[in-house]
Amino acid sequence: MDRPDITPRIRQFLQSAGLESLVGREREVEAAVHDLVEAMGDTASIGPEGALYAYPVPLLSEDGTCSIVDEMAPMPYSLAASLGGRTEQTTRRLGLLKRLVLRVQYTTGAEWVGVYQKRVGVDGFPMLVKVSYVGRPSRAEFPLTRAFAERSTNSAVGLTGRATVIDDVSRHVEAGGGFYVCDDGIQSEACVPIVFEGAVAGIVDAEAKARSFFGAQRLAVVAALAIVSAPILP
Repeated sequence: MDRPDITPRIRQFLQSAGLESLVGREREVEAAVHDLVEAMGDTASIGPEGALYAYPVPLLSEDGTCSIVDEMAPMPYSLAASLGGRTEQTTRRLGLLKRLVLRVQYTTGAEWVGVYQKRVGVDGFPMLVKVSYVGRPSRAEFPLTRAFAERSTNSAVGLTGRATVIDDVSRHVEAGGGFYVCDDGIQSEACVPIVFEGAVAGIVDAEAKARSFFGAQRLAVVAALAIVSAPILP
């Protein structure tokens, strides 16, 4: 049976997300989408169920504006609390997202890959919650405010729905650009919005230590992750 042609939908997403460098490369993104869909059918173990709902996080500074690198909080972050508890459907979706981030890390060679979902915090304000990742422990929640977006790529993309690709973090910061440091060795970042039913539902973030890491081929895989994860966010 022939696969449906999703090229027009991919092109529309790339244009709306500000990924102009991939316009004309829709077939590459489509190939990555099919690879990720196949990866979700993998039967290999991804670890204990409990690990899907809790993960270590670094301590935050007193004002909560930055992570204290290499100093872990005494208690892991409870994703179950942010998602309203454990359910069979949530567990299944978190498992699928874990397979996706593992596949993207393997395919791209990035040091860090994560998926964040837009949710409402206990204070009633929107935020990004890290629902699945692979790599070094990092901050779990990012406020979706203009003030925080000035120093966080994640928050900026979550607010605007426009992707950001950084080829040299040091130069980016020196030029006044915002970058939230969870690993001071990172020099490249690709942050792409997740769009579901016409609205920003979250973001995909990928980071690497090498400069200019996210060229068209790797960026196509990150974009594919944003597309595939949209309907399976918990």
